[in-house]
Amino acid sequence: MILETSFNTLDSKYSEITQEILNLTDLCLTNSKIDPKLYKEYEVKRGLRDVNGNGVLTGLTEISEIQSFDTSTGEKLPCEGKLFYRGYDIEKIVKGFIKEKRFGFEEITYLLIFGEMPKEQDLINFQKLLAKYRTLPTSFVRDIIMKAPNADMMNTLARSVLTLHAYDTKANDISIPNVLRQCLLLTSVFPLLAVYGYQAYRHYFEGDSFFIHTPKPELSTAENILYMLRPDCKYTELEARILDVALVLHAEHGGGNNSTFTTHVVSSSGTDTYSAVAASLGSLKGPKHGGANIKVVQMFDDLKKHVSDWKDEDEVSAYLLKLLRKEAFDKAGLIYGMGHAVYSLSDPRANIFKKFVKSLSEEKGRKEEFELYSLIEKLAAKVIAEERKIYKGVSANVDFYSGFVYNMLDLPLELYTPIFAIARISGWSAHRIEELTNSGKIIRPAYKSVADRREYVPIKER
Repeated sequence: MILETSFNTLDSKYSEITQEILNLTDLCLTNSKIDPKLYKEYEVKRGLRDVNGNGVLTGLTEISEIQSFDTSTGEKLPCEGKLFYRGYDIEKIVKGFIKEKRFGFEEITYLLIFGEMPKEQDLINFQKLLAKYRTLPTSFVRDIIMKAPNADMMNTLARSVLTLHAYDTKANDISIPNVLRQCLLLTSVFPLLAVYGYQAYRHYFEGDSFFIHTPKPELSTAENILYMLRPDCKYTELEARILDVALVLHAEHGGGNNSTFTTHVVSSSGTDTYSAVAASLGSLKGPKHGGANIKVVQMFDDLKKHVSDWKDEDEVSAYLLKLLRKEAFDKAGLIYGMGHAVYSLSDPRANIFKKFVKSLSEEKGRKEEFELYSLIEKLAAKVIAEERKIYKGVSANVDFYSGFVYNMLDLPLELYTPIFAIARISGWSAHRIEELTNSGKIIRPAYKSVADRREYVPIKER
């Protein structure tokens, strides 16, 4: 069937930056800049963080906790990072379901939303409920996903979420039972929206064959992603299990990360679930948040072009120094995947992930690349400390290894951030319900005006 598509006939001038816009840009920039000294003068917590980098307390949560300091002695000392979901240590959770040879994402979703670990029958019933919701409205793929394909999968995902609003007869009902239904629905269909959106893009923009694989109810979320994405629907057990671990580690990360805070802010206004989730997707899309692992993969691709001996520590260190001095890759002065706003000594998610990454690299015949990642993890901390005079500790974060994992799983770059969203919808759902249950007040932080007062002048006298 041949579909009429608008993207082939778009006027090229639609996206053109004209001279008129360039002329107005200077005026816009001139009147948008604020003297940096004023932030210090008025003690503004830029980024809602104090001068020491600590987040400003803006709310309470029982959903998850990040621990990066030990205060048991009365002194605040850096410690190995810990992440807790509803009070449970994430390392112990992962160790538990791996030992029992189970997939963990559905169990984690239950824990985050309902606040307690499911019993065996509870989990079975919950998995059946998610499978029941894992379907899209009649003709949604044809009428929505196929009609306007986009190379940007996060925007495709957000557009699909907002369009689902039109199919929901109780779309604006924010009672908790209805919000719970909507959250479980979105959690179930996110993999379909992301994978089908990607298939449509590859077909219409790259000329690939177009295929749609219906998810299987007996498969886990991780298994269904691989099943729907691959032409032959085949995957190994290790591939599915490591993708499942990735979903678990990305499902939640405290209430203060940008997209989760967005969930709280937008939910506090009383808006509908679809709008709140679309707003959170917009936040996660940003390269400073959900797109970081893409940068890691691209950085490594550049390194491989410029470093001849991957085992030569001096040559690798020299490249890392060039990154910091804005002389290599994107000249941003960053070693992507290293360091975190909260963790100092270690990111527990990276520590957990690394164990599985090694096994996958051996299965995929890419052990040499894994050794390169391990070497850079070791050398980068030293290079950053010496070059930037940072002594609090710099460690690899979860993005350092997740991009490599997705690459070994043959997941396209376009789906890296959507995979993050497929996981994080669990945390967003829990935080939305928590906000609607406890707040009652719209979140409205203060912004101080520093503009000079001016007298109005009639237009002919300006």
